[in-house]
Amino acid sequence: MTTDSITAVEAAPRDRVHAVRHRYAHRGDRATVQDWAYTVYLSVILGAVYVAPVVYLVRTTEALVSLPSAEAATPVACLVAAAVVGAAQLTGRFWGPLVLKPFLLHVFMSTDLSPTDYLGTIARRRLAYAGLGTLLAVCTATFLTTDLFDRPGSALLPQTLAVAVGIGAVAPVAWLWGQVRTVRENVVLAAAVAGAAAATALLGRSPLLGGSGPWLVTGVLAAAAVLLGRSAFRSVRTVDLARLARESARAAEAQTFAWTGTLHHALDLYRPQPRGLTSALTRPDGRLRGHLAQGAVRAVRTRGRAIAAAVFLPAGGVLLTLGVAAPDARLATLSWTAGAVGVYLGSGWVGESWRGLRDELTLAPLLGEWWGGMLARTLAWPVVAVVVPVGLASAVTLLTGRPLQGGPADAVLLTAGSAALVLGARFLREMKMNLPVELLLPLITPLGDLSALRVFVWQFDGLVVVLAGVLVMNGMPSASGAALVALAAAACCVWAGLRRTGWSLRPLATRLRRA
Repeated sequence: MTTDSITAVEAAPRDRVHAVRHRYAHRGDRATVQDWAYTVYLSVILGAVYVAPVVYLVRTTEALVSLPSAEAATPVACLVAAAVVGAAQLTGRFWGPLVLKPFLLHVFMSTDLSPTDYLGTIARRRLAYAGLGTLLAVCTATFLTTDLFDRPGSALLPQTLAVAVGIGAVAPVAWLWGQVRTVRENVVLAAAVAGAAAATALLGRSPLLGGSGPWLVTGVLAAAAVLLGRSAFRSVRTVDLARLARESARAAEAQTFAWTGTLHHALDLYRPQPRGLTSALTRPDGRLRGHLAQGAVRAVRTRGRAIAAAVFLPAGGVLLTLGVAAPDARLATLSWTAGAVGVYLGSGWVGESWRGLRDELTLAPLLGEWWGGMLARTLAWPVVAVVVPVGLASAVTLLTGRPLQGGPADAVLLTAGSAALVLGARFLREMKMNLPVELLLPLITPLGDLSALRVFVWQFDGLVVVLAGVLVMNGMPSASGAALVALAAAACCVWAGLRRTGWSLRPLATRLRRA
């Protein structure tokens, strides 16, 4: 027996885990210096072209959120903390800190090491990185959206930084909790976080604390981080290794798609499988149910997506209406943009009808050339499922008696135009096929090769259309002009989506005449 083998046998579990990870990190297919240099170069280009102008515009205008006192800052801090914790839990359910490379996880599982030894060691490092990233993100968002940093000598600034540190401490452990705990326990934690945030916000606004509400929020976050951290790390030893291996394999495949193919193929790996209610698609006599009934049943078969759509669509409709009708110009654009993004996200969770339309456009017409029937069958449910919640939420918002800018007619026009723009952007995104080869060709500009930027925009084309459309509509002098711009953009998105499926004008007109 050699000295190295004796040392390896007598080494502590932490040293053995470090040795395995060191060997794996120095394998032959790791990133080269040129790869890192290109990543840095692309980041600089993105920052100079997109981030720097936005930062300059935000810092030279009035702050979006004004926090003049601790009583006003405490509810905002509670809301941000609850949102970050909930997002961390949800992220952990899909891609948690214990997800490893499949081969690396297989090596660890084939040894005598316990899961606590290798998973706990890796989780601590990742949680430290996640905490630092969360702290930087919260501080950056506070710097850009609030006026706290405009008053350097204010006593509220150190309290805000303490709250940011608390959020950076509790978010990583909530991320781990979301992966190692069951769905029921995550729901209980989310409800407890919401209740604690509401209670802390009410207590922080009361005069009992004398302006120390942010310190109370910091204390609650610190206590939550300690309690959740201990409980989550104790659950590491009971994690289902077989499920973790499947999650790691799926994450590795998704990462490969994201880097070498299309992002929507990577996201498809995380789409939930429909369950139950198969017999509900047909009537007792064997005939298929109506188009709306079929779409509703297919949506309910993926309950998580349906619940998310039921939340995002009305919330997006409310924010959208407040944005187009609010007289306060500071928050109007932010509310308008957030509402349009919420409706865009919810429109993709109402069912699989968008994908069914793409398949019928690209594959053999199994149901014949009857275009009217195909369009009604595939588009009836998603259009109704988006328009009805958004319309009802918009109507309720307009009827609350809030002061409007330009009157109810302008608000209705802008809301309808924004909804049409969102539907067009969703159609463009769902008709996406494989990554076009021409996007990989170099695009030489005075700033350098921007081919990677084109690929980035193509990956998020629907979201880019929504954001750009809202900004253009916001700059229009009249509501009718903004609505026409939105309709024109939606028509362009529909045409571009049809082109993606391989249809040009003449064959399309021929099929429409046959209907």
